[in-house]
Amino acid sequence: MLKRILISGGLFAVTSVIIGAFAAHALKNHLSEYALSIIKTGVLYQMFHGIALIICGILFLQFKPFKESQKWLKRAATSFTLGILFFSGSLYGLALTSFKWLGPVTPIGGSLMIAGWLMFIWAIIKLDESSLQ
Repeated sequence: MLKRILISGGLFAVTSVIIGAFAAHALKNHLSEYALSIIKTGVLYQMFHGIALIICGILFLQFKPFKESQKWLKRAATSFTLGILFFSGSLYGLALTSFKWLGPVTPIGGSLMIAGWLMFIWAIIKLDESSLQ
């Protein structure tokens, strides 16, 4: 699970750079400014949450004795992953296609990202600070 979290974070981060560069260079003459701004938003959130996945993986290692915190970090990582797929994925789809049905998918992804951050915070709250010293 840990390896998957770290690899996913790295893959989401690198693909955000690739998608951003591709949109800025190869698609700039083919898409409207509005469509490009939608892609930029997707790329930005994808990068932030890719880094969040990497942080979850690193903390998972640090929290080895704290099973409750590890459980919530895993849940946060799952929520971040699904959030990226739904939020950023739907934005890319909206920018590149005429599939309007993707519009309602975006807030689902955003909600998953918010839930991931709340689970991340809960993982930290569940730590026994006296055991960290």
